[in-house]
Amino acid sequence: MQPSYVRLVENVALPNMALVRQTFPAVDAPSPERAVHEAMAGAACVAETIRPGMSVAVTVGSRGLAALPELVRAIVSELRARGAVPFIVPAMGSHGGATAEGQTKVLAHLGVTEASAGCPIRSSMETVEVGRLANGMSVRIDKLAFEADGIVLFNRIKPHSAFRAPNESGLVKMLSIGLGKQSGADNCHAWGFDYVGWFIVEMARVKLATCRVLFGIATIENAYDRLSQVVVLPTDGMIERERDYLAIAMANMPRLPLGPLDQPLASGPLDVLVVDYVGKEFSGSGMDPNINGRPSTRAISGGPSVSRIVVLDVTDKSEGNANGVARADVITERLFNRFDREAVYTNSLTSGVLIAAALPMAMPDDRTAIQAAVKTCESHRPDAITMIRIPNTLHLEYLYASEALLPELLSRPGVDVIGEARAMRFDGDGRLLDPWPH
Repeated sequence: MQPSYVRLVENVALPNMALVRQTFPAVDAPSPERAVHEAMAGAACVAETIRPGMSVAVTVGSRGLAALPELVRAIVSELRARGAVPFIVPAMGSHGGATAEGQTKVLAHLGVTEASAGCPIRSSMETVEVGRLANGMSVRIDKLAFEADGIVLFNRIKPHSAFRAPNESGLVKMLSIGLGKQSGADNCHAWGFDYVGWFIVEMARVKLATCRVLFGIATIENAYDRLSQVVVLPTDGMIERERDYLAIAMANMPRLPLGPLDQPLASGPLDVLVVDYVGKEFSGSGMDPNINGRPSTRAISGGPSVSRIVVLDVTDKSEGNANGVARADVITERLFNRFDREAVYTNSLTSGVLIAAALPMAMPDDRTAIQAAVKTCESHRPDAITMIRIPNTLHLEYLYASEALLPELLSRPGVDVIGEARAMRFDGDGRLLDPWPH
């Protein structure tokens, strides 16, 4: 017999949906190998700091950067070509369950292994103190990286999903929190996200002054989650120069087709947002609040006003770390059963954001999860429901939109409605069948 809560939604009608394609302004980099080669060949700081025989720690984080394995291999190859002896250091704070083995496993799921990179991966959670801030906070760095002859920071520059500051996700945060491992992340997050932007800069200043950081290599991606640019930043002025590239990264972000076009983030009301997958490769928060308008902290604002968010699943690469589903209203039992408490709780306790470990209502399947959201949103007429379905919060070129949204979408530049709106299709187990073009 069906549970009573399933019977309450089984007859809820769902709106017809049409496939929509968004076209974003975008610049694509040449191949990852060429982009890295040209950036490093043109940077004086590379020639000035790399010496034959020196050991070089290259940082790789837990995010799913575009072309990550190719970029890492290219950086390693360029360092080897200059006579250096590179190795990879996982630089991801407490991610991977805050264990050395777990962090190596995170890299493997992202396609980065010793075989793919062409160099060893040396993973440890051991850190050394390299200084203290004015408030007494200990500034710590990965011991293996500290003992190397040099450190090359490598990361993507992009807006953060939990705070706004002059420096957000990028080389500065990689140096301060990523290389700080569990202890460094704990120290920084203990003060809350209102202060993270200040702490990452001050911690980075200490490490730049006391550690052998050679230079940083940063990527910027376009709205299609493709590599747009590779830049090399010298340690002198790195903090300030990163801010210029953050502004570029913000302008490059994809967005939902809602609200004024002259704003970097979507705005305006939406009844239901259906998200196929949350995952660490899409956002540090699993779902990017810059896209869905549901931040986990008060240190960030903006985005659309969504009445109900449904999340259907978590990616395999996330290893059950379904961080982000707490900001949803309804999930599926499929996702619920994959929820890894150890991974999520460790991440949540380290960041200090306990709400990130919460679980929403779990319905048996995709159909009933969406029906629950539609039943409880403000509009009860299927033809009036404004609903958008996206694969995740990173890939927004294609989406499904309800009939009620189509007139508005047709009036927006860069938005094409592909085909007619039709009923949502589900298989016998209640899983969505409507496919994505790729």
